[in-house]
Amino acid sequence: MLDGTSNSVSEGDGDADTTIKVSWADWEALSSGQLDGMTAFMTGKLKVEGDMSNALQLQGVLSKLRG
Repeated sequence: MLDGTSNSVSEGDGDADTTIKVSWADWEALSSGQLDGMTAFMTGKLKVEGDMSNALQLQGVLSKLRG
């Protein structure tokens, strides 16, 4: 669970505004920059439930993690 309000990450379960579903292999490709988030979404490799605007911020988060 990534909490954008308190800037925390936990393994706990709870209500989410947005749920993103992606295979581990595709997640690794996304996080390394080999797969574009929009491409993954358009090809069905990444599925979003809930607030789409939160999901759109994922690419910015990943780019910051890559440094």
